[in-house]
Amino acid sequence: MKRILLTLIVIVAGLSAIAPDIYAQTADRNARSATRKDKMDAWHKDMAEFRARSEQDRRLAALTDSIASVQARAALQNQDFVLEAESVTFKNGSTVFVNSSTNFISVKGNRAVVQISPSNFASGPNGLGGVTVDGIISGQQVTKGKDGRLTFSMSVMGVGINAQVEIYMNPNSSQASAAVYPNFNSNTLWLSGNIVPYENSDVFEGMSL
Repeated sequence: MKRILLTLIVIVAGLSAIAPDIYAQTADRNARSATRKDKMDAWHKDMAEFRARSEQDRRLAALTDSIASVQARAALQNQDFVLEAESVTFKNGSTVFVNSSTNFISVKGNRAVVQISPSNFASGPNGLGGVTVDGIISGQQVTKGKDGRLTFSMSVMGVGINAQVEIYMNPNSSQASAAVYPNFNSNTLWLSGNIVPYENSDVFEGMSL
């Protein structure tokens, strides 16, 4: 009987010693679980806020593009615009990406300027790495296609230029492309970029021929 009581006392003592460790381990597991839950909740909250901001940004970008498109179309029709080129394609088919501040076609009233400055290293005749020509426009015409695309055509004649210019503006966008057809040679140029109102343009005009 004494042996049995002694055994029970040892077992109880052992359980008493183990109990705090088990409790501590359980508490630690619960704490880690709560921490993971808090982190997941915080992550879900951050993602929800990010998606909300992204949606707002997309809506703002769409609104900005829409406003830019309306302004560009009005400027084109009013002959008061600049096509700021981002790329220029030459007769041989080679395309170069260019600085939109120094590569452009501008129209203001009855005056047009065509400036091509593909080089950032050579000064060129215009002092900006290329050529600047300007002249008086005539025969200008704006037509609208069934898909909403606008086409602006004009003849430009001046000391350094005698060419037919056609500008094609995409619907619901300020993006446009242009072709410059010289009347006395076949050195056709194509430019691609964006139409902006003349007063909103930040192009640099070099010395014209």
